Amino acid sequence: MLLLLQKVFLTTDELRAWGWRIPFVIGAALAIIAAVMRRNLHETEAFEAAKNLPRRQSSLRALFNYPREVLLVVGLTAGGSAAFYTYTTYMQKFLKLSVGLSDNQTTTVTLSALVFGIILQPIYGAISDRIGRKWLLIAFGVCGVLFTIPILTALQSASGPLTAFLLIAAAWMIVSGYTSINAVVKAELFPTKVRATGVGVPYAVTVSIFGGTAESIALWFKSIGHEAWFSYYLTAVIATSLIVYATMRDTRDHSAMGRHE
Repeated sequence: MLLLLQKVFLTTDELRAWGWRIPFVIGAALAIIAAVMRRNLHETEAFEAAKNLPRRQSSLRALFNYPREVLLVVGLTAGGSAAFYTYTTYMQKFLKLSVGLSDNQTTTVTLSALVFGIILQPIYGAISDRIGRKWLLIAFGVCGVLFTIPILTALQSASGPLTAFLLIAAAWMIVSGYTSINAVVKAELFPTKVRATGVGVPYAVTVSIFGGTAESIALWFKSIGHEAWFSYYLTAVIATSLIVYATMRDTRDHSAMGRHE
């Protein structure tokens, strides 16, 4: 949408003055459509079966019966969400402010990288069905620890949009080890009765802390003259999640999907 507004519909001045609001308006409309779609989706057989069981306590209170799983969601999410928001939300500002690309180049590179990332998701998901979720998460963690600093450092001195795209594409090949399967891994941790709350609450809190702040932390490091420190911060967060990945059970083989209690 931003690329269309930049290249087809609006001038630069119009986009800066009021046109930047258009994607937000479209997003709000799509949110309403998504809500309507969700209301008409068929529930899974497991949920329908669990619906007939007696409810002894609220799902939020029941969450206290699963402290290990809640902590796993936090540990799983921290590194992955920080990396995801770095290469999506923050990347446009990074390409503009640090790499020095033009507005059109920045949007084109970001769009191309996102399309590449989309293509990777089902491929990595299929791989996880064969080798297990754990090994894909470990691969993300190890590669994230080893290559985050080199990728962000190389990006900062990228010679042009093609180089920037190739580096971000390389980052997506790492981050997709988390993004492609994180939802199913968390869902496989909890039985039906508490699954939505068990995934949603710790996930939302963790994303707010580590994902939502990634851009602000990166820009703060830049403002104090130590932009490179952000790559060390991101590496440390991924390393913390790697410990969780290495010590958890593989949810593909130990799934709670079929359990109701």
